[in-house]
Amino acid sequence: MLVLQLLVILILSLAATGIAIKLLNPLPPLEPGVRSEHLTDTDDTPLGRAISAGRAGHPDLSGVHVLANGREAFAARILLARAAVRSLDVQYYIWHGDLSGTLMLEEMREAADRGVRVRMLLDDNGVTGLDAKLAALDRHPNIEIRLFNPFVVRRPKMIGYLADFTRLNRRMHNKSFTADNQATIIGGRNVGDEYFGARDAGLFSDLDVVAIGEIVKDVSRDFDRYWSSPLAYPAGQILPAVARDELETLAGEAKRAQHHPAARAYMEAIRALPFIDQVLDGSLAFEWARIEMVSDDPAKALGRAREDKLLTTALRKAIGRPTDELYLVSGYFVPTQAGVDAFSQIASDGVRISIFTNAFAATDVWIVHAGYAERRRALLRAGVRLFEMRGPDEGDRPRRNIIGIGSGSGGGADGHVLRSSGSTLHAKTFAVDRDHLFVGSFNFDPRSMHLNTELGFVIHSPALASMVADAFKDTIPAQSYEVLLAPDGSLNWKETRAQGVVIHTTEPGTSAFQRSGIYILSHLPIEWLL
Repeated sequence: MLVLQLLVILILSLAATGIAIKLLNPLPPLEPGVRSEHLTDTDDTPLGRAISAGRAGHPDLSGVHVLANGREAFAARILLARAAVRSLDVQYYIWHGDLSGTLMLEEMREAADRGVRVRMLLDDNGVTGLDAKLAALDRHPNIEIRLFNPFVVRRPKMIGYLADFTRLNRRMHNKSFTADNQATIIGGRNVGDEYFGARDAGLFSDLDVVAIGEIVKDVSRDFDRYWSSPLAYPAGQILPAVARDELETLAGEAKRAQHHPAARAYMEAIRALPFIDQVLDGSLAFEWARIEMVSDDPAKALGRAREDKLLTTALRKAIGRPTDELYLVSGYFVPTQAGVDAFSQIASDGVRISIFTNAFAATDVWIVHAGYAERRRALLRAGVRLFEMRGPDEGDRPRRNIIGIGSGSGGGADGHVLRSSGSTLHAKTFAVDRDHLFVGSFNFDPRSMHLNTELGFVIHSPALASMVADAFKDTIPAQSYEVLLAPDGSLNWKETRAQGVVIHTTEPGTSAFQRSGIYILSHLPIEWLL
């Protein structure tokens, strides 16, 4: 009884604290900023001229090149930033203040110094520790930064959830990097060392695409939608003011970071990529296809978007119902009962479904794994095949490429779409009927479905879709566990090693304590948050 009383007192105290914080630190009314839109007269820029030759041979289509390698993904962003002469529109969920994040901020400043108009739209949940740097950059006459769905209390930010959980629980998960309205990069990567191969451990296996052609205009228009939304606050209205000379201080810090041995080694590795030469000599291969952009209405972050304005609705229209095959890759896979029912119905129609996600030892979010773990049996009973990416220290095989694609079809410089060189799967992609490929920020979980805003491409390319599908027949099984349903209803994990097949009867890479934790978490009423 005493414990219950103490629990009630604690809950009431937290609620009262949250109310007090919200009353003392309300979200201010949005001050009208200078209206701006993407620039359209950019065909005569160096980027525009370089791209025009390829576009001329493919009217009404867009070119896409897959960025599977993290360092190539970083190099592509650097090259676009340096090639831009008119505008850079950059939208991200997370931007870290680490090596790659610092180098990328410096690219923004240097572009602005050249006269490029730089607009940065950043979700405020993912820029912790960058207040002073962002405020300094925002002082540059050619840089404007807006923070999406901002926190009023800057330190510690997490207090904001106590005061305004309903609002702050909804985030902008979109990711795009657009130069001169001529080329854009979208996909699963945020800005940080784990996404760009800039550290030795804790890397993410991820997937982006760089696109040119008609689809770029759609991304630019979508950026404008978010830029002018009522949750996009000018940084100057939210961030503490900094001294006038802070911009010079920031530049000095960036120069010192660039000369650090780790930074020098990283940039030397970037410059040595064959991808760089392919971009510079014009030999980079693009797959030309019809591409549709799918994106949530920014009003979703306010809980006010109509269903016909959601990414999921647009996805269904763009792809339709699978008739033969569905191959899904999602680092965070929480299907919920509704998802299990949907997959079961599709499978009952004769569609072959295979799903690749993280094993417990590979995931970076244990609680998300719990949301997935309790649905495995139901999915397997429905005929869905499940593959789980092994952790970095599991098995006897070195990391290999997972999803292969010919370089002539818009693949990476070494001809692959998705690699397992990271320790955690972070990519979000799926292929339908060997005709359609989705690449974007959308995870198959309740958070992407109902809470966060998302962005992606539906690429109508049999070449790209088929290569993803083929990977589930060879490379993915060799680098993962296949989850199997034993006759007694228990789960087994099939692992293929050089010496042969090994069957695990308990979840690989877990202790009894961890398995107990997964079980408890999977039965808590928190699935809607995952």
